Amino acid sequence: MTAVLTVLVLLPTAVAVSLLCLPRGTPRSVHVAWTATAVVELALTATIWLRHPAGGGLSHQERARWLPSVGAGYHVGVDGLSLPLVAMSCVLFLACALYTWRQTDRVREFAVLFLFLQSTSLGLFVALDLILFFLFFDLSLVAMYFVIAGWGHRDAARSALLFFLYTFTGSLALLLGFIGLYLAADPHTFDIVELTRDDPLAGRTTHGALVLLAVGVGLAIKTPTVPFHTWLPPAHTDAPAAGSAVLAGVLLKMGTYGFLRIAMPVMPGAWRGAAVVFVVVGVVSVVYGALVAFAQTDFKRMVAYTSVNHMGYIVLAVGAAGTLGGDGPAGDRARHLAVTGSVFQMVSHGLLTGALFLLCGVLYERGGTHRTAAYSGVAHRAPVFAALTGVAAFASLGLPGFSGFIAEFQILTGSLGPQPVATGLALLGVLLTAALLLRAVRQVFTGPLRLPPTGPGQATTTRSFPDLAWHETASLTPLLALAVVLGLLPRFVLDVIEPASLGVLRLLAR
Repeated sequence: MTAVLTVLVLLPTAVAVSLLCLPRGTPRSVHVAWTATAVVELALTATIWLRHPAGGGLSHQERARWLPSVGAGYHVGVDGLSLPLVAMSCVLFLACALYTWRQTDRVREFAVLFLFLQSTSLGLFVALDLILFFLFFDLSLVAMYFVIAGWGHRDAARSALLFFLYTFTGSLALLLGFIGLYLAADPHTFDIVELTRDDPLAGRTTHGALVLLAVGVGLAIKTPTVPFHTWLPPAHTDAPAAGSAVLAGVLLKMGTYGFLRIAMPVMPGAWRGAAVVFVVVGVVSVVYGALVAFAQTDFKRMVAYTSVNHMGYIVLAVGAAGTLGGDGPAGDRARHLAVTGSVFQMVSHGLLTGALFLLCGVLYERGGTHRTAAYSGVAHRAPVFAALTGVAAFASLGLPGFSGFIAEFQILTGSLGPQPVATGLALLGVLLTAALLLRAVRQVFTGPLRLPPTGPGQATTTRSFPDLAWHETASLTPLLALAVVLGLLPRFVLDVIEPASLGVLRLLAR
């Protein structure tokens, strides 16, 4: 099992290549291969989780010579920051494979793109080399571009182009920052572990500020935070449901994960100097995302803006963790809680927002629109669909008993000591998110039955609106069940995250 991470990363791409090379099969055979691969990936992740050392630290590391002339190598490994995200990603990709089980439109090409996207996502989370990180970061953009452009709705081509150009600009900024780190290191290297150990920007205030600016902008665009969020709503609105689920559940985490893996431990001095800026950006994203989501009349677009809101909590937490002060052990515990909560929020948001976007896909498939005003009383026709949407909405607004509550409680409690004013403002986001989600659920699922007409003059109460099919239930139920398990029994995940988050804070305090 020494190369288990390499197998985990490359297996989906190997299956994708085999699907392209083998004679074109039936959609059912493609779905079987895709789903089986996702199951194997989840089983491999479970094996890695069980073998991960209880005390934390990097495990399952693999090294190989790649570009020795420039100090870049193949170096992968997992710890408490990456392993929960790898597991969440595998769960979400399996859910998408099940959700699209009955899809018939170019199934082979769709499955190939998602398998490749799974490889790039997992590869980024286990990468311990900056060039390897950048490689997977960029390749994920290519796969998602074709998913949106090829299977999206309405103005999908334009939305896909906006998504690609905007995020590709961010990746170029990220590359400039990585080169700045490489040039500062002596000897020159792109290895994240070596850069973390050596702290190459120590004492270089101007150089460190410029490198953090480049890396921060690149990761902020990917997250995305205000004001770099404008690519997100059209990309989500026009993407297919499974594409939106992976875009929000997995790809957005690449930005926030980059803050924890690269910006904070590799550039501790620069991060401490700019921590207040990230606190402000996080609070603005929380409040602005919730306010704009509240104004939406499109259900899917509303969910897209809640992602800006929820990712803002993570940026607030990592910013608050960087405002180190002389407040003793109590302050250290608070910052530890904030960093732990940020990782837990990434996992929780991936599960819940992934489920919400798949539910948006169900609504669009039945009604042909995401406009909330076109529906009411849907619970009369689809009670299971209504029940699961209600559970996802309550979990997303942070109700106790769900993973969202654990994540937001940790973030707000951990950020309150270092940044009380900012945390108080962020509480407005919790209230607004609760209001907008409850309003949308009430409008769509309660009251007299009203459905979008299929033609001029047709009565909306006579059209068909079937409840969830087996493949939709099979994809959504595990996501929401995990949100409940993490809300009631979070310890098995927190035990993995907490040693790694403590390590980040120790590096940050150097």
